[in-house]
Amino acid sequence: MTLGYQSGFGNEFATEALPGALPVGRNSPQVCPYGLYAEQLTGTAFTAPRHQNRRSWLYRIRPTAQHGPFQVLPQGTFHNAFQGLASPDQLRWSPQPLPTAPTDFLDGLFTMAGNGAPEAGTGIAIHTYAANRSMQGRFFYDADGELLILPQQGTLQIRTELGALALQPQEIAVIPRGIRFTVDLPDGPATGYVCENLGAALRLSDLGPIGSNGLASSRDFQTPVAAYEDVEGAFALVAKFQGRLWQAPIGHSPLDVVAWHGNYAPYKYDLRRFNTLGSISYDHPDPSIFLVLTSPSDTPGVGNLDLVIFPPRILAMENTFRPPWFHRNVASEFMGLIHGNYDAKADGFVPGGASLHNSFTGHGPDPATFDKATAADTSKPDYLRETMAFMFESRLALRPTEQAMDATHRQRDYQACWSGLRKHFDPTRP
Repeated sequence: MTLGYQSGFGNEFATEALPGALPVGRNSPQVCPYGLYAEQLTGTAFTAPRHQNRRSWLYRIRPTAQHGPFQVLPQGTFHNAFQGLASPDQLRWSPQPLPTAPTDFLDGLFTMAGNGAPEAGTGIAIHTYAANRSMQGRFFYDADGELLILPQQGTLQIRTELGALALQPQEIAVIPRGIRFTVDLPDGPATGYVCENLGAALRLSDLGPIGSNGLASSRDFQTPVAAYEDVEGAFALVAKFQGRLWQAPIGHSPLDVVAWHGNYAPYKYDLRRFNTLGSISYDHPDPSIFLVLTSPSDTPGVGNLDLVIFPPRILAMENTFRPPWFHRNVASEFMGLIHGNYDAKADGFVPGGASLHNSFTGHGPDPATFDKATAADTSKPDYLRETMAFMFESRLALRPTEQAMDATHRQRDYQACWSGLRKHFDPTRP
């Protein structure tokens, strides 16, 4: 498959791998060019407002209805079984170990936590992945939610119905609900994070008083150009539907779209292009200033899912505790580290690791970070160059899965990282 991109977020795109493959003036002509089938892929209600409506017209070699019957697969480590107790404890994990047996992207997914449910059309599921081989002879689609993918190690070559995305660490990709794809590992083993958004589709945040520029720019999002496979064989089509995996035989590659137009498509974004804003006088802004994408809920201003990043930046606030302060939050926060160091933790939170702080669970810097920050010379700026952390924030409590709580890479002594905080109170010293 060829690799190319169109820029922009949520735009109406038109792309063809063969000249004249896109019909002119009609979405579904009586006879399509090259003997293709016309198929509409609709990601929102037909009657959604025009500015929210997402759909694409695909012109493909075979319609997607052509495959064998689905059979449910045994439950593995990728699922939506997060119905256990939501914990108020601070939780943290080391990186998911790389597998020793041959494991592709799909088999390497490991569900950490989640809320809501696919049948309710709300909530999120958070997964990590660790894989050491490409997906061979099988294709996947998620009917429950869109997949937000954040690589931490290794390149992912994501071949989709609508074209290919090459994804490297510090880039993200979003695969919309229902899009069929497969994942190759051109550079060997790969690890990272996936958030499965079961609610409203992700979109750019509003800028409000920030104005017309800043944060993530729509022009920096890239969508693939059309590329197709005309391959026959004995393949497997895996679907995630209502929290379970199903598999059906399919006699051809489903990545056979020769041309498409619309605004429902995979996309990628380089997190290093984020235009970071912050305070240049005093105090530390709320993390919402680092919002990249949001899945809105039925309550204005409250996200079903918010993707927040903590990228390289300059801290210039004077007479201010510069790292993230101690806090409790009505939202629940799942954090990961893609690159470098996180400025609120000195040890234990490493690239590929993760932490979970549920609603109103207290958290903040460890003693080493606190001591360093309170003694820092704030007349000089602090340059944070080697860092890229992220946070999945949700309005609902996140329920850790049983496998995540039992995992050997869970740091069961995480709470001890705050035990060294000393009492400084002295009523005689203002």
